[in-house]
Amino acid sequence: MSMNNYFIYTYGCQMNVHESEKIAGILQSRGFTPCQNVEEADVIVLNTCCVRETAETKVYGHLGRIKSKKKHGAVIAVCGCMTQQPSAAERLVKRCPFVNIAIGTFNQPRIGDYIDKFIQTGTRIVEVWSSEKDGDCSESALPVRSSGINAWVNIMYGCNNFCTYCIVPYVRGRERCRPIDDIVADVDNLVSQGYKQITLLGQNVNSYRYADKTFPDLLKLLESDTKYRLKFMTSHPKDISPEIAQIMSESKVLSHSLHLPVQAGSNRILQAMNRHYTREEYMEKISAFRALIPDIGLSSDVMVGFPTETEEDFLQTLDLVERVKYNNLFMFIYSQRSGTPADAMPQLDYETKQKRIDRLIKFQFEISKQLAQNTVGRIAEVLVSDKDGDKCYGKSETDAAISFNSESAKIGDFVRVKIVSGKNANLTGEVV
Repeated sequence: MSMNNYFIYTYGCQMNVHESEKIAGILQSRGFTPCQNVEEADVIVLNTCCVRETAETKVYGHLGRIKSKKKHGAVIAVCGCMTQQPSAAERLVKRCPFVNIAIGTFNQPRIGDYIDKFIQTGTRIVEVWSSEKDGDCSESALPVRSSGINAWVNIMYGCNNFCTYCIVPYVRGRERCRPIDDIVADVDNLVSQGYKQITLLGQNVNSYRYADKTFPDLLKLLESDTKYRLKFMTSHPKDISPEIAQIMSESKVLSHSLHLPVQAGSNRILQAMNRHYTREEYMEKISAFRALIPDIGLSSDVMVGFPTETEEDFLQTLDLVERVKYNNLFMFIYSQRSGTPADAMPQLDYETKQKRIDRLIKFQFEISKQLAQNTVGRIAEVLVSDKDGDKCYGKSETDAAISFNSESAKIGDFVRVKIVSGKNANLTGEVV
């Protein structure tokens, strides 16, 4: 059977986006070429997420539509966090018998071998490795980069934190760090190829350690006279240190932006979440970064409706959001995940959770609107990531999205722009 084209669906976080690039690399090394429509694909891969229940619902919905659209004989492979959950792969193939391959996160790097085997034998493959001891941190496949001038680099895998709401440690395993020399070589390579923004990825980058080298050591090694922008995510408030703030303030390449998920503003809820910090400790760390980097752009994750959350708990979250004044806030309702401790806790009703998230969204919108207006008149260095005619789009060193007009600016250019308008959270500028 002749197999030529592939199509990849990606769900979830930046980690999954980058892992789909690796899957693309594996497929292209076997002679497959990407196609634009699932109807043309000979191999269809769904790289799944399970952080929230809605992600799984979306996967099943897509599978139903794919079944009616796919080419006769097309191979369907499902991998990633959703299928890594206990018995999830078995449930998937029982519910969707047209799925040919179901594997987890730990054996995902071998997806090419599974596809080869299925094409040769026609026998369905359901194989999920049980733990990280079966996998490693090797980066054998060259990823097919799909994010323009941006590139992702994994520095570690897995998580040791076991927040009570989170499924990640169960589907990604314990922390495994890549050799520091491999990471530096990857970044140097990408910069030499012309990538302008590199993002270091890990579930908790601050706990990176390889031999005697730590995350601050890695950031220092990535300092360069070559012009590029370096970012990292995700940081855990219990581990991020003043040393990181000092390095960021002195760096020529580090973005002046920090994503520091707080999740809740109530100490009682933070303890129930097993987050290992208090709101006071979190605020101290925010103050330390602002003291050294006054223009820092701050973003965070906030969860509403965690089990047993009271109105007072929620008001403390609003209070923290008001005190910090985040430039960007990712807000979501707590979603039960089977197998996590929070799943067994007393749950809030959906109506209460929905009302609270609505209040938080409106609250943050007013903060974002005011922060945008405060930027008018300031000069920003914008990295152009997209262009439509003379209209340029990009982000500043503080991760603010800015648009401006320029005939000469090209994608990948760093352009000094004066912000002239801050309508809601949308910034418009003029080339200086």
